[in-house]
Amino acid sequence: MPRYTSRSSHSAISCTFYNDPDRDGCLLRKRTGGSGPGCQRSGAAGERQLVIVKPETVLAWHRQGLRLLWTWKSRRRNGRPPLSTEVRRLIRKMANENPLWGAPRIHGELLKLGVDVSQATAAKYMARPTASPSQSWRTFLANHVQQIAAADFFVVPTATCRLLFVLVILAHERRRVVHVAVTDHPTAGWTAQQLREAFPWNEAPRYLVHDRDAAFSAWTTTAAAIGIEEVLTAPRSPWQNAYAERLIGSIRRECVDHIIILNERGLRRVLAAYVEYYLKSRTHLALSKDAPVSRSVAAPDDGGIVAVPCLGGLHHRYERRAA
Repeated sequence: MPRYTSRSSHSAISCTFYNDPDRDGCLLRKRTGGSGPGCQRSGAAGERQLVIVKPETVLAWHRQGLRLLWTWKSRRRNGRPPLSTEVRRLIRKMANENPLWGAPRIHGELLKLGVDVSQATAAKYMARPTASPSQSWRTFLANHVQQIAAADFFVVPTATCRLLFVLVILAHERRRVVHVAVTDHPTAGWTAQQLREAFPWNEAPRYLVHDRDAAFSAWTTTAAAIGIEEVLTAPRSPWQNAYAERLIGSIRRECVDHIIILNERGLRRVLAAYVEYYLKSRTHLALSKDAPVSRSVAAPDDGGIVAVPCLGGLHHRYERRAA
């Protein structure tokens, strides 16, 4: 049989390959000897060991050696320093949050932040979109919320068990109360007049959401005249007008449930005080703990903390004032 002999540079291991036609592989005869650094003694000097291997094993050894060789040759010596993990995450975050942006736009934002990288680097680390760029539903709704308002009625009993009707009109943008009116008999004509007073000049929204109460029947002509499109909720579905219902619930829980109303004039005065508190002082979770009329954040060195009573002390607003 053909014989191939290989000897290591330290003369410690001598390997002989024998091609055996009767086996699916070859015989590797290894004779250890000497005192080289690669020698492993398992017995007396010159002991011979026989190992059976396949051709694929020898090829795998060769490929592994090539990988180690080219890994060593391609090691980094000079060139640009590696980009930090924080900058790579920032590039991917910008790409994910702004699907309409390309590498030039992201590169421009990075330069404004003092991050000195090339446009090619920004393009390299951008997240590759799997579909065509599209805005999120939150962004879509936020761009249209300024065109929507909501209206609804609720009743408040007086000290003499007389029912007073309250009409509230709320702009979806920043939960802003646009108009509050009180009457003991909400006719269609009165309701139409309140709509005109709520949106004078060119301040009317594009859409107005309300239920199917008969008091809103006169709004069809009035709303069309001032450019408002009515959106009617389904019967017995108050959740479809959630913003107005939430406002009414807040008025009840935080105001009228704690005050005995004597007459219509007294209710108007109480509601006016609550609306001022609601717009300028009360923080809202949906507005990132800000008020509809944004409140500035006071610095600790602005002075001591002072409590300003609202609604006769039912609520308070806290401010910092110099002594």
